[in-house]
Amino acid sequence: MTINDFIALLAGIAAVIFVLAPHEWGHAFAATKCGDGTPAAYGRLTLNPIKHLDPVGFICCALVGFGWAKPVPINPMNFKNYRRGLFFTAIAGVAVNYIVAFFAYLLYVLFVRFVLVPMSAASLFTEYLGFFLWQFLWCVFSYSLGVFVFNLLPLYPLDGFRVVESCTRQVNPVRRFLRNYGQMILIILIVESFFCDILSNYVSWAGYCDILGYVMTFATQIIGYPIRAAWDWI
Repeated sequence: MTINDFIALLAGIAAVIFVLAPHEWGHAFAATKCGDGTPAAYGRLTLNPIKHLDPVGFICCALVGFGWAKPVPINPMNFKNYRRGLFFTAIAGVAVNYIVAFFAYLLYVLFVRFVLVPMSAASLFTEYLGFFLWQFLWCVFSYSLGVFVFNLLPLYPLDGFRVVESCTRQVNPVRRFLRNYGQMILIILIVESFFCDILSNYVSWAGYCDILGYVMTFATQIIGYPIRAAWDWI
């Protein structure tokens, strides 16, 4: 591992905090506004990352760009309107991620255009610092989009399943299937992506089998296109 690889790893780890903590705060904030005081009672209505980060989800997000945090405890029975509260609480996290990505890309563009080159030319320390900030801002942008798309997959216990749950009846067979087997499917996809990433270093075709890799590509190239186009135009 080179020094640049190590710096890029540190930047990715730091970026996770700015991706997962606001995501969970968004859930807690929306649930509170919809009438449920449970998140505040459990100390989750905060941006403090220590309250939100799940070790395994943190590592996954730092290494591969998608992950999860500890779910915010809610009691839907406290919502003023059950279905509406469930829906808005489910999408609040990913909505916050998209907002974070929107402003992270602005900072990334400004940094690359006006700060990166002068820092790199000053000294070896500032060159490494500039590389760290460059990687950090890009990771915040791309990870936010990755978490946005990943969490909208309609698999239990992700936010996408909560959206399905808010729009369907309990007897719905698709909802029951996603509830019963969603977690198993999710684990299979994560493991498959992990091994494809390793095998891609030895065989070129392995990358084409990475299903969650396509999710990340979709996130940065398609979902992120309006953000990039808007700020690049401005």
